[in-house]
Amino acid sequence: MPSVISPQWQDKASGFFSSSGVKLKEARESAGTFVGEVTKDTKSNVAEVAGRVGTIVKSRWALLQQPSTRHAVQDRMISAAATTGAFLRRGLSGTKEKVVVGKSKVEEVAKVTAQKSKIILTDIERWQKGVARNDVFGVPIEVTVQRQDCIRPIPQILIKCADYLIVSGLNLPYLFKSEGDKKVIHQLVSLYNQDSTASVPEGSNPVDVAALVKYYLASLPEPLTTFELYNEIKGARSNIYSMRNILKRLSSVNYMTLEFITALLLRASQKALLNKMDSRSLALEMAPVIMWQKEHRPEFYRQYWSQMSESPSKQSLDPEPGSTTWDLLADDGEATDASSFIPLDDGMPVDYGAIEVVQLLIEHHNAVFTDANETVWK
Repeated sequence: MPSVISPQWQDKASGFFSSSGVKLKEARESAGTFVGEVTKDTKSNVAEVAGRVGTIVKSRWALLQQPSTRHAVQDRMISAAATTGAFLRRGLSGTKEKVVVGKSKVEEVAKVTAQKSKIILTDIERWQKGVARNDVFGVPIEVTVQRQDCIRPIPQILIKCADYLIVSGLNLPYLFKSEGDKKVIHQLVSLYNQDSTASVPEGSNPVDVAALVKYYLASLPEPLTTFELYNEIKGARSNIYSMRNILKRLSSVNYMTLEFITALLLRASQKALLNKMDSRSLALEMAPVIMWQKEHRPEFYRQYWSQMSESPSKQSLDPEPGSTTWDLLADDGEATDASSFIPLDDGMPVDYGAIEVVQLLIEHHNAVFTDANETVWK
């Protein structure tokens, strides 16, 4: 059954909806007006801001276009670039210096380590051969110098022998060529193996002392000129300047000892009228123990002590029972002649290049060793 709505409620509903529509229309018109005003204001503000920005940009650009301003800016840019470049160069330079310092430190540590390792290996090798730790014969020259408490990096045995020869024996004929007394040489070797700083006994024959110098140099595991520089030194024997530069690459011990020995030989050559040994003769005798190649080690000294001619005026100088005869001084029971000459026929070819090198070092000693820290004798 359909509901019956009273006319009163129908009038109220119609009035409500009619008023609501009017209100919605008014609200819509008000909102549209508000939005339009906001949009208009926004456009106005944006245009104003854009105008201001454009004005500022134009003024700045005009300012930059002025010669004075442009030059100032360019100068600032150039100055900034120069400063930046200077900082970069300084940084690179500092880095390079640190790298160089670091490399030097690494090389120094490596050199010290290698030297210590060489000493340890030498001690092990000598221990295996039954050689005493305090020996000087047969020991690397740098090891001997390290054990000494001296300013000059030169083995004391050479200094003692040289001092003795300067005072007592440079006038003796055929010095450094005569072999010397075998038994005395053996006693001197034992003396210096026990005490490397011992003085030459008073009354010793200078011939024996000179032979001891040769014997010591021949006993070194490596020559004073080293194996590494053998060919370069030999190739520079006709050029003092080249020789000087090559020798500077030797260690301080080898360099100073070589300077010391050749200075002694120079003094001996200056007495040639008396001792019959000029620079050529001295070089002929000393070159084999100063400069040799690995395959030409001067082991002919092993034969020197056993190839001497017999002398009826000499008694047998066999070592006494129980004595500790050193290997290179092995006795064969033959008699010894203190004035006999060292034989050159040892089965080895004569190294004339080495002889010329030593002769050059003797004759031009002062020119070759111009920067030596100390000269031996003024």
